[in-house]
Amino acid sequence: MSSILFDSACASGRPVRLSEALRQWARDSLRGRYGDEAYQYDSIAMDDISGYQDLSPIDQYDLAIERIAREAPLRYVPGEPVSGAATLGAALRHYVPVRLKGKLWLESVSHLTLDFAGVVAEGLEPRHQLVKARLAEADLNAEERRFLESADRCFNAMRCYHQRYLTFLADKAPENAARLRQVPFGPARNFREALQSVWFTFAFARLCGNWPGIGRLDEMLQPFLERDVQDGAITMEEAREALAGFMVKGCEWVRGDTPPGSGDAQNYQNLVLAGIDAEGREIAGAATRLILDVVEELPIGDFPITLRLNEGTPAWLKEQAARIVRHGGGVLAFYNEPLILRALTSFGYDPREVRGFANDGCWETQIPGRTHFRYFPFDSLNLLLRKTLRLGDETPAHFDSYDDLREAFRKDMEARVEAIFEDNRDRLLERWPDGGWRWARQPGQPCTVVSLLERGCIESGRSYREGGAVYTVMAPHIGGAPDAGNSLYAISRLCFEEKKVSFDRLMRVLQNNWEGEEALRQYALRRYTYYGNDRDDADAYTADVLSMFADSVEKLKGRTPILFPAGVSTFGRQIGWAEERGATPFGRRAGEILSGNTSPTPGTDLAGATAVIASYCKGPMERLVNGAALDVKLSPSAVAGENGLQALMSLMDGFLALGGYFVQLDVLDAETLRRAQEDPESYRTLSVRVSGWNARFITLDRDWQQMIIERTQYGI
Repeated sequence: MSSILFDSACASGRPVRLSEALRQWARDSLRGRYGDEAYQYDSIAMDDISGYQDLSPIDQYDLAIERIAREAPLRYVPGEPVSGAATLGAALRHYVPVRLKGKLWLESVSHLTLDFAGVVAEGLEPRHQLVKARLAEADLNAEERRFLESADRCFNAMRCYHQRYLTFLADKAPENAARLRQVPFGPARNFREALQSVWFTFAFARLCGNWPGIGRLDEMLQPFLERDVQDGAITMEEAREALAGFMVKGCEWVRGDTPPGSGDAQNYQNLVLAGIDAEGREIAGAATRLILDVVEELPIGDFPITLRLNEGTPAWLKEQAARIVRHGGGVLAFYNEPLILRALTSFGYDPREVRGFANDGCWETQIPGRTHFRYFPFDSLNLLLRKTLRLGDETPAHFDSYDDLREAFRKDMEARVEAIFEDNRDRLLERWPDGGWRWARQPGQPCTVVSLLERGCIESGRSYREGGAVYTVMAPHIGGAPDAGNSLYAISRLCFEEKKVSFDRLMRVLQNNWEGEEALRQYALRRYTYYGNDRDDADAYTADVLSMFADSVEKLKGRTPILFPAGVSTFGRQIGWAEERGATPFGRRAGEILSGNTSPTPGTDLAGATAVIASYCKGPMERLVNGAALDVKLSPSAVAGENGLQALMSLMDGFLALGGYFVQLDVLDAETLRRAQEDPESYRTLSVRVSGWNARFITLDRDWQQMIIERTQYGI
């Protein structure tokens, strides 16, 4: 039995399979040893380069990447199975980690999954050769040539960094150096090389300030693992140890003194596991099992993992997933694969590409290695209260019927979505004289390193931010939909069905934040059963809000080369939005923190987890192409023992059968979280699911901590 213990919400604790040395390394990393080291050498100064500040942004960028490659500290941890490290702490601030006059200014890229699968299969050398071939073309325009020159310089910088590591490892870890001589510039030939190829490419992108997702790691590794085990080149135990080292390396940005905020571990380095491949075959196998073995044993929340569930998902996978969920930490979430495949195909993606979907690091679906992605959130509750009902004006709106109110809200929703469309169109596109579109150059936003790892950029001669990737996706995201739905439901009941209060009087009551109207407030708050309790009458209003939104977004299709899929998210914005929100018609006072993502408003969901899932699944999930997340917080007692394990597996089956999109499960004990608030030092590795990411609980500020604690804790 190991002397090193890790947090678990499960009474039986976590299994022990890995070596004691690796468990100690994991403990050191999770407690901030390597993140603290990175902040000791935060960034590289560029002030000594004469005339640097007068150069164009892309020239500044190229010189920055070259200097990072030459000068960034190298790190080797004895026994590590893969080498490479993002050792400059300023990269954690979402910048290229170089400074001019003490200032970070070159922004980096996140919310994408890079083409690691292509790197493993082909190596980087063919891409570099393609850059050189394109530079030899005579008909390039000036912008294309300058981008391709930048690509050549960045490939050469990566080669410099690669050579430094080969020299650095020659005596320290000759086996690691031997693997690095082959990858990532050449194709991987075995399991260990494939793992090293992914890690080194990932680490270099991170070192340059970017926060990429990894995607379908098990699919990349599975054929190598099967062949190596069959040939006797590696055992399953050795492969598990290597994968554990890979994942511990992914904790290298954990800091021991993270300032409180929205939490650490939100660097979008997602993994998407299981599901079908391009030929329609289930890929869940030994690599999937070993990755899950690691997160069952170690509380590593730095790789948010989403499992793709379908009707053929193996029973062993669901059982292993249930065991992991019981430990808490929220490391696992679940996709309804068949629904998402239908949604993406209906949206217009190629069906074979759709089968490879991953996400942007949270849950927003995208085609990995081919997609430039951003999302644009807005608060539908505030839209309803401030724009449609005009509660911030001296004279609020008046409506004679619910249908009139709904129609006004629908028009306001459509106008908000149209504004998102117009802002992105004007920023990213220019008109050709013949009326068509061309991509606008973004000279102040160089991002060549990620452009090398996105299909389409080298081929088109345009960077990731300039329409170079195969797909440019700008997704409108609705937030506060359950709160808006509950508000509409309460108005409908109070004013137009029961006539408990006139519409105009209710508006005045809301303007006064329910002051002097406690009896009416309690009636609105307690009399009705709201979204989240599997009541068709209440759930229909939130489903209608989501349908109005989907209708508005679908009108954008085909109007420009930019893709605009609908999505749902708050990502914790309900904390910031609370200050701008007034009192709600369903009895909440101004400034309260309300629903997250597509989850019920806290305190309104009274019928358990299955009822919440049923309510959520009544929304138009297939039309919410970019994703709609449901957060489910479960009581440890509800999932204890064999019955609890079976209940979790049934919850997964129900989510699939009812037609959900994405659900993230976490097992939490509110009392444990309160103890962590009072004694953070004793709970330094305690992880929770925040939204699309995980975080160590003690790195959340008090508002974020309270949001997690106050989420409804369900039975099943």
